[in-house]
Amino acid sequence: MADRYDVVVVGAGPAGSAAALAARSAGASVLMLDKADFPRDKPCGDGIAPHALDVVREFGVDTLAAGYAPVPALRLAGPGGGEVARPHARPAHTIPRVVFDDRLVKAALAAGAELRRHAVRSVEERGDHVLVDGAIRAGAVIGADGAYSLIRKTLGHAPNGPGHLALAIRGYVHAPDLAPEQRIITTESGWPAYAWAFPIGDGRANIGYGEVLRGRPLTRARLLDRLAELLPDVDTAAATELRAHHLPLSTHRPPPGRGRLLLAGDALSLINPFTGEGIFYAVLSGALAGAAAAHGDDPATRYRKALRARLGQHLRHSRVAAALSQRRWIVDAAVRAARKDQRVFDDLIELGLGDGRLTPHTLTAITLALPNSKP
Repeated sequence: MADRYDVVVVGAGPAGSAAALAARSAGASVLMLDKADFPRDKPCGDGIAPHALDVVREFGVDTLAAGYAPVPALRLAGPGGGEVARPHARPAHTIPRVVFDDRLVKAALAAGAELRRHAVRSVEERGDHVLVDGAIRAGAVIGADGAYSLIRKTLGHAPNGPGHLALAIRGYVHAPDLAPEQRIITTESGWPAYAWAFPIGDGRANIGYGEVLRGRPLTRARLLDRLAELLPDVDTAAATELRAHHLPLSTHRPPPGRGRLLLAGDALSLINPFTGEGIFYAVLSGALAGAAAAHGDDPATRYRKALRARLGQHLRHSRVAAALSQRRWIVDAAVRAARKDQRVFDDLIELGLGDGRLTPHTLTAITLALPNSKP
């Protein structure tokens, strides 16, 4: 007799743990399966927008950022060299994923979910249930298993390809003298591409560099060379825990699910194409998937409607922003407009880190900041 659960979540990262929290909140029995033991590291910029904390706070979890001071400001350098540095409307955090993910898993366990270390190999829909590896019976399965998701493959969808997939490398450095601001430095070479330096608050910083894959080879040596060039005031050669990772961009998303199989987070290609942010999307989509999976028949339809209502307009606007940002001179104009107007800066941050829109005010300000002649 197979083990029975209302909801099985494949992957216990932010999307999976948020799904477990939401499903438990709705009264469902939940099993999380992950191939790793926790705590475990995950290559990432470690930037946590306040929007992600808002989502889990709805389930009574308010300690994820404990011990990590908020980062009050962000500095953005455009590809043409112009800069803007302004305070966040709502400060963000930099929390290493080895800590953040473990705290989310523990919150899900405290809510009554179960966790097993297990690498899932097969998922079969069988009418009123889903059979996982022939031994676990689920009312619904949520694939929160990353960019190369087995659940996504089971649904017949290939991973993102060139143009819709980025590659980034991340490391940690001792940098106690960095200003208390998250820094993003865009660059013409390899455009769209940027480096980052996010202070953690303990004397270290998360640093990295990434660019969109275009079908050409992108080597580790290039990533490290670009990182060193764009962060000249940081000893990038001393960086530890350097790991590369793929970012499936939301410009190419599969359907969010079918029948009793749902996708969330990176498995659904929910990475902001404008900034590479994915934690807020992961936590929100996971929570919506968990709630849908806990409520009986046809969870995919319920989830699709909830995701569209909550993120549909934002995702359309972020796709437009990504298309506009292919033109470097538009990004430079946006930097100039944000330097003049806090409201424009706030709108761009909401679009890139949360669920904001391209507002008429910001579009007008960027248009007025465009050069008379374009490259």
